[in-house]
Amino acid sequence: MELVAVILAGGKGERFWPKSRTKLPKQFLNISGNKTMIQQVIERLKLILDVTHIFVVTNELYAELIKVQVPDLPKENIIIEPIGKNTAPCIGLASIIIERKYPNTTMIVLPSDHIITDEKGFIQILETAANVANKSEHVVTLGINPTYPETGYGYIEAASDSFVKNSMKVLSVKKFTEKPEKEQAEKYLIAGNFYWNSGIFVWKTSVIRNLIAQYLPEIHDILETIKTSLDKQDFIETIRTEFAKMPDQSIDYGIMEKAKDIYVIPCSFGWDDVGSWNALERINELDQSGNFISGNTLTVDTKGCIIESGPKLIATLGIEDLIIINTDDVTLICTKDRAQEVKLLLKELRDKKLEKYL
Repeated sequence: MELVAVILAGGKGERFWPKSRTKLPKQFLNISGNKTMIQQVIERLKLILDVTHIFVVTNELYAELIKVQVPDLPKENIIIEPIGKNTAPCIGLASIIIERKYPNTTMIVLPSDHIITDEKGFIQILETAANVANKSEHVVTLGINPTYPETGYGYIEAASDSFVKNSMKVLSVKKFTEKPEKEQAEKYLIAGNFYWNSGIFVWKTSVIRNLIAQYLPEIHDILETIKTSLDKQDFIETIRTEFAKMPDQSIDYGIMEKAKDIYVIPCSFGWDDVGSWNALERINELDQSGNFISGNTLTVDTKGCIIESGPKLIATLGIEDLIIINTDDVTLICTKDRAQEVKLLLKELRDKKLEKYL
């Protein structure tokens, strides 16, 4: 089985503002451990893949960052999308490039900004998913066993029919559901057949190409035009011209919510998508008052807070359940229950022409 991996690394990580910025988004930051998030995911994949079989899809802003942070990644394995058009077009672009280089291959698609603590367990599940995908015409996804009613994640509803592969249960997917309200998320947790959508997918390149043709014909037609120029001198110019025509479409909305032949493998491998500042208290040890504190801080009667500072001292007295993040030019203060709404501040910055803080 020819196996490759595609890492999606073009996101801006806006909910992790002000540390995540347009020029240095979350995936290029050291959030946990001694390596950046993209370095961690590539090191993880090297446990089963040679680096020549690892591809990164990103935009022009971040290509040089990837070269610096992952110097052993072949330059031709950095796939540059000229304009962000969401996950379906960039996955489609990766599929035609990989299909040309490695025909009849099985492809793992995964984000660049997730924390995984049980790497051995993760790799075992990935290998199982790849085996299932390689021997079928199915999409295989990893569903995270939910531990609380999270409203910031999408959910996968599994059907009752299943089979066992490598001692792991593989379930048919009934449907994908986008981020629910809390009451609905609580029902999903109780039901027991709903899993968090990890955003990790495994399929043969031929399968995803057929699904794009079936459900996203406009994207398929543009990809076919790009494909004809793959080995020509005008390839870069063709991508620029054609990619601008792409509809903005996510792989979840465009394909996963419509496709029928999808399997999910329920997983527990210490996963967190680090989607907002609240993640820091899930992936780090807390002090006796339930705080996550990093940097130059002084706290008195402070409980359940997330505080990160640089050289400048942050001193707190008598506060609870707040997020305080200090960078060189911005200090963010918000309640923990509003952490998912940080993008509202970015909209205000754009409206007020304060792009220098983005």
